Amino acid sequence: MTDSAYQAAGIDYDRLDHFKRQCQHAARETIPQLAAHAAAEVPGARGESAYLIETEHEIWAHVEEGLGTKNLVADAVLGSVGPSAYHSIGIDLVATIVNDMITSGALPLVVAMHAAVGDVRWFDNVERAEQLAAGFAEGCRRSGAVWGGGETPALPGVVSEPAIVLGGSAIGRITPKERLIRGDVEDGDVMVCLASSGIHTNGLSLCRKLAAQMPQGFETKMTDGRTFGAALCVPSIIYVDFVKHCQHAGITLRYAVHMTGHGWRKVMRLAKPLVYRMQTIPPSPVLFEFIMQHGAIDLREAYATFNMGVGFVVMVRPEQVDLCVEMAHRCGVEAWIGGRVEATSGEKSVVLEPLGIEYDEQTLNLRD
Repeated sequence: MTDSAYQAAGIDYDRLDHFKRQCQHAARETIPQLAAHAAAEVPGARGESAYLIETEHEIWAHVEEGLGTKNLVADAVLGSVGPSAYHSIGIDLVATIVNDMITSGALPLVVAMHAAVGDVRWFDNVERAEQLAAGFAEGCRRSGAVWGGGETPALPGVVSEPAIVLGGSAIGRITPKERLIRGDVEDGDVMVCLASSGIHTNGLSLCRKLAAQMPQGFETKMTDGRTFGAALCVPSIIYVDFVKHCQHAGITLRYAVHMTGHGWRKVMRLAKPLVYRMQTIPPSPVLFEFIMQHGAIDLREAYATFNMGVGFVVMVRPEQVDLCVEMAHRCGVEAWIGGRVEATSGEKSVVLEPLGIEYDEQTLNLRD
């Protein structure tokens, strides 16, 4: 694969992000509707991972997210991994929603599933469907949220007949309001990285294309003995408990990033002109080394596409770093000091210092 491997796999973030900015522009015209509900939009919420509205006593958060194409990997490995692959998919679907929500400081209350099929016979595989439902319920439990409902439309002609399109939404709240993650990052703040469990839910279209090019496909063995498909099906980590622990410990999370689309470029999501200098980068996990080797993907594209072993990043003041890392460890998640934030008179950027890689702000354009 070339430097444009992800685009060649059918995913062009430039086009997607352009439409996102168009939507943000149109959506601003609806803001006055909130006044009738004695509510107001939280300044700066648009362009972030969760939409926030403020009422007299608390802040409410809403997130809408989709799983992407990871369930197609689960379908491909049903013969070897079995229907339990869909238990992981259920957890993944909750994770991709609630991990976005907690970047605001909101804790999820209600999560809903949207499962669209091209043919209702998808549900005839009862064990697969049961595993999906059980996994989604498990994800809700890990998030401290209730599964509130959902929608299961049949859309022949829109969704291909063998497939299911999975997405969902969540409502959460921030109380007290002081727990809002405001994005008030400044020079000297420290970035704490939390480990991922694997690919999570981003980059699967590229991985499916890669599997199609290998003689054994998803059954290809990696150096750690796992098959490529089995490694891809490891469920995502849900980081809700970590944020909750930080809040209860009095740690002020100044910013938080869910490392999904756009890879490590996502760290500079804030509009502020700052340099995010990563100084500690762990060795690439076996799965990502395999993807780079067999997909001819270089380090620059890999870190711009995948989480590369980091699923969540928070920024805190130096005096709270040790306690922040401790909170992650209490939740059973590996964490470490990744680097520091620096003031700049120029453009914002992410610098992966040990790798000699830098992404400027032109490589991430999510705001109108």
